Amino acid sequence: MAPNIARSLLQLGICSEVASTVQAAVSDCRDLFDRIDEIQASNYHKVLAAFRRHRVSETDLWGTTGYGYGDLGRDKLDAIFAQAFGGDDALVRSQFVSGTHAISTVLFALLRPGDTLLFIGGPPYDTLRAVIGTRNRPPAGNLISIGVHYEEIPFGPDGTLDEQLLAAKLSASPRVCMLQRSRGYSTRPSLSVEEIGRLCSIVKTVSPESVTLVDDCYGEFVELREPTEVGADAIVGSLMKNPGGGIAPSGGYVAGKEWIVEAAATRLTAPGLGRECGPTLGTNRDYLRGIFLAPSVTGEAVKGAVLAARVMEMLGFETYPKSSEPRSDIVQAIRFHCPEQLISFCRGVQAAGPVDAAFEPEPSRMPGYDDQIIMASPSFVQGSSIELSCDGPLRQPYCAFLQGGLYWHHTVTGVAVGLQRMIDDDNLRI
Repeated sequence: MAPNIARSLLQLGICSEVASTVQAAVSDCRDLFDRIDEIQASNYHKVLAAFRRHRVSETDLWGTTGYGYGDLGRDKLDAIFAQAFGGDDALVRSQFVSGTHAISTVLFALLRPGDTLLFIGGPPYDTLRAVIGTRNRPPAGNLISIGVHYEEIPFGPDGTLDEQLLAAKLSASPRVCMLQRSRGYSTRPSLSVEEIGRLCSIVKTVSPESVTLVDDCYGEFVELREPTEVGADAIVGSLMKNPGGGIAPSGGYVAGKEWIVEAAATRLTAPGLGRECGPTLGTNRDYLRGIFLAPSVTGEAVKGAVLAARVMEMLGFETYPKSSEPRSDIVQAIRFHCPEQLISFCRGVQAAGPVDAAFEPEPSRMPGYDDQIIMASPSFVQGSSIELSCDGPLRQPYCAFLQGGLYWHHTVTGVAVGLQRMIDDDNLRI
């Protein structure tokens, strides 16, 4: 039996029409929740097995200062990530300031002047375009400015890829072939692990020496397997998303082939130092607790995304993916009819959070983006996308990208308050 959420929403000042819609959506999604719970349990046991294998102890939680030499807790954290993600090795560091920074570190570690980066299923997420150098701004140390060639194979309108064109591009043996699992600021389908494995197989068949690299942001623990278990040479992501479990205060990771991880470590610090440096400053407890909680928290975020999609579908909005469709990441795209609806909805999500709920987000320019962005992030960790957040560029098709929620009740409450704000701003009638 679905819990009576409508009653508690009414206490928050949500109108009866929105509250009853949410209640009906919860009832509709119970069977979908059961499948999410199965994945969540399997991934939890996988992570627990890694903790037990590497014998995590209380002293591993303390951390180091200065250079960070001999940090056993940090080393065990690397080993847990490697095992959980099916890689040979992993590098998990607070010194990565974001997922984009972690990806940039790997790309600069692997690519040299004259090499080619082939992005399969482009264009990439907005912030990565600045790293590559495809944005209309003067070069400032990006890949293209140092002589790296860039090529891109876009998805078609239906989300498919021209595989003949892919084979032709691969015949030139690009150094790195990159895939982005999540949709980014687009409405194309996110890539399933199965599809990533198929594309990696094509790459290795035509160009065996090419490195297959996957931006795994928003996708970790959503499915039973990770890209490194189906043929990707390495995955990269942010600890302020799924694998941080809502606990990690910052950081990113690289997991996969040992030589790629070592190359990234050398690029992050310096030749001769590599992974041996990097103090954890007492945060090992947060990072270890975060990855331990990550499968459960990710499951809650997926439930929230499914419910959000169902509520918005019931009110006539387009959603990507639909509530009943398979999921490969935690992102839920919602298409609004005008920018005013997008702004109102994001302001409602902000008002539903535990931190900075009294402040209203304003569309503005942000580092790494070409368009104005409206971003709601009422989170304990700044910019955390595994906590409830909602953002989108003020450009057509005016989509909000909702993600996260440490518990699905928070996500559905954010959606309800977002809809109520649209009604109050006269941007929606039910």
